Amino acid sequence: MTRRNWLITGGCGFIGRRLIAALLASNAGAIRILDNLSVGSLGDLAATTTFVKLGLSSAEWPELRDEVQFIEGDVCDAERLMQAARGMHTLVHLAANTGVGPSVDDPRMDCLTNVVGTLNALEAARHANVRRFVFASSGAPIGEVTPPIHEELAPHPVSPYGASKLAGEGYCSAYARTFALETVALRFGNVYGPGSGHKNSVVAKFIRDSVDTNVLRINGDGSQTRDFVYVDDLVEAILLAADVAAIGGEIFQIATQTETSISEIAELIQTTMPKFGIPAPRLEFAAPRLGDVMRNYSDTSKARQRLGWQARTSLDQGIESTIRWFVDGTSSRNHQIPN
Repeated sequence: MTRRNWLITGGCGFIGRRLIAALLASNAGAIRILDNLSVGSLGDLAATTTFVKLGLSSAEWPELRDEVQFIEGDVCDAERLMQAARGMHTLVHLAANTGVGPSVDDPRMDCLTNVVGTLNALEAARHANVRRFVFASSGAPIGEVTPPIHEELAPHPVSPYGASKLAGEGYCSAYARTFALETVALRFGNVYGPGSGHKNSVVAKFIRDSVDTNVLRINGDGSQTRDFVYVDDLVEAILLAADVAAIGGEIFQIATQTETSISEIAELIQTTMPKFGIPAPRLEFAAPRLGDVMRNYSDTSKARQRLGWQARTSLDQGIESTIRWFVDGTSSRNHQIPN
């Protein structure tokens, strides 16, 4: 990979920290992070890498060299993003409101963060002459269809979250064609893995609750399905999306092409927990969540053909690795990343 300057929004989060670790391991260049610390923390980042925290005035910022710089800021602050993007070659836009539930609770917040925040990031990239813009999207824009979902399906989102991610994809397409900004939208599957202590996605929540309370609570009857992708496989897709030529304006499904029910995930966690000296958690069922689709998994053939990417980590391996991280770091899991 050609060395370059990277701006990562939401870089203190679960995926952001794994991406930063991968960039540092591959000597990919200098890294600047913009994060409002609403989810990740500086402690999380410090466990991943040493960094320089920049002050409020961009006039006092040192030149970006081969170090990691941190800027505290929100993607809804357009001027802060403009400042952060100067001198960058690649912008990976991870900062977002994530998940259906929060978007149903507060659709306006979801819109401001995911739509206005993405527009601000694109504007910052355009004015800073950023070469490649990688956007973290989701399968949620497609809505309730018979899977597998793929890039040519007409989107019909059923949740505010899906609508806001669809708007982000639309703006990426417009900026690619109007301003020749090389945007690449990646529709992430359900991402899980070590380091996900802050997340409320299904795998992280199931494992955390199993460790803390020995109860695993399922919304609905558990028959709903998802496509679960391991975080390090996902990071590899981000790196390829930042590097592969002639993919500006494209969308890619990034998942495993495997349909797994929520009940199957719960049962796998139940059977794996005793390996770590924890009794199998008991199951409880709650009301279904508003805005959830029943079936969801992806056709990833386009990513395989155009990016040269496919997921490599089996669900059994990934779940065991994730449980190990939670169990080993029960007292401080939100402040460390394993090797």
